[in-house]
This record gives sequence, C-alpha cells and structure tokens, in this order.
Amino acid sequence: MTNLKGKAALVTGSTSGIGLGIARQLAGQGADLMLNGFGDAAYIADLCQSLSTEFGVRVAHNGADMSKPAEIEEMVAAAEAAYGRLDVLVNNAGIQHVAPVDAFPVERWDAVIAINLSAVFHGTRAALPGMKARGWGRVINIASVHGLVASVNKSAYVAAKHGVIGLTKVTALELAETDITCNAICPGWVLTPLVQKQIDALATSRNLSVEEAGRELLSEKQPSKSFVTPEQLGELAVFLCSGAAGNMRGAALTMDGGWTAQ
Repeated sequence: MTNLKGKAALVTGSTSGIGLGIARQLAGQGADLMLNGFGDAAYIADLCQSLSTEFGVRVAHNGADMSKPAEIEEMVAAAEAAYGRLDVLVNNAGIQHVAPVDAFPVERWDAVIAINLSAVFHGTRAALPGMKARGWGRVINIASVHGLVASVNKSAYVAAKHGVIGLTKVTALELAETDITCNAICPGWVLTPLVQKQIDALATSRNLSVEEAGRELLSEKQPSKSFVTPEQLGELAVFLCSGAAGNMRGAALTMDGGWTAQ
C-alpha cells in the first residue's frame, strides 16, 4: 500500500471523470487534495465535503481556467498555501474537438493545445520549485493512446497528447538525479463525459442506440471491448507515487484494453 498521509496532491480537471477517479484513489491513500474543474458551486462544495468525510483528508477546490497561465500559477500557489506543500501534481484537464485538418476551426485548435498541452507545462513549471526544495515529488501527466497513435479528425488532440509525452520525457530527464519523477499514463477509451459526447454523436450520425454506439466505438479500437475505468487509472497513479515506482522516469504507460498492442 502507498502511504500518502501528510502529502498534498493537485489534480486538474478533477470534478468528474478520470480526474475525479484519480483524486479519489489519492485521497484513499491519505493525500490532502486540491481539486480543479468547472461545475455548479453547490455540487463542488458537496464533492469536497463528501471526499473529506469519506477519506479523512483535507479537500479544497480551485476553479483556475487551464487555458490561462497566470491562473494555473495562482492555483499551484493556493495549494501550497493551503497545505504547506504540493507533492503530487496530476495534469489531467483536457478538452476535445473533432474535425478534418482542413476544416478544423483555428480557435478550437488553439483551445485544445492550450488546455491539453500548454497547461501541463505551466502546472509543472510552477510546481517543480517547491518539489525540489522538499526533495520529493511526483508529476503524473494524463496523456492518451493518442499520444502514441493517431486517429482521423483529431489533429489537435493527437498533436497535444504527443507533445505531453515528449514533455514528460524531457521533464523526467531533467529530474533524473532527484527524488522527483515524471511519467505519463496513456488511457484508451474511458467512459467519461468527454467520451460520452463522442458516443452520442456516433449514435446520432449512424442512427444507433447509445449502447450500440458505445459497442461500435470500443470494437473499432479496443480489443478488450470494455471501457477502462477511472478507478483503474487512479490505482495506476497511486502506484506511480509509490517507492516501487521510484526509478520509473519518462514512461508512457498504456491502459488501453490492447489498443496499442495491435
């Protein structure tokens, strides 16, 4: 078991989906949490309270817009002020837009790159000085199988996620002689709100039920024909925080039901 008692974690994009699954697993090992993400204020307040009660840890929320570097820096500073430290940074926030390259809206390209790639840099840049001062840290970047392989109509997302893996490797090399590691997790299809939108769009375009569209989406890419769960990804993140993963540096770990094994 990984003991994170006395440590603090910031997970971006963590009010739902993968980020929330990871945050829950970190809290389950004793880490205090700084959540980030959009949502109804009452829902977020209830979420913070329920996580705190369930796991006996401190939980706060910061609504930083991940497309704005200044707000990212302020969020990292807020986490350090709240808990006196920031030991684990999980760069998870992401958005998607699907269109052919020659029809891809420029503003959507800029938004995807800003949130899926540039925000990883800005968060890492802000968190590393404190980690270096304390002599320990974990940076975990949520990339994607699309950081390793491509799919049509996802130019911005694929470019951003490839960039995340490259940034992960550079960060890991720069920290190789320290007790701070940087690794990436590359999920396949996970049933999150982001993926649900793609399933709904497929159902509409193909005149399928939502269940049929989900099965078609899985069968096209993911040999296991089952969705990866946020809980599984959270458990992998916890492992990356453990002593057993202390010499894992710059890895791009797939959890994709066999997608990239083909």
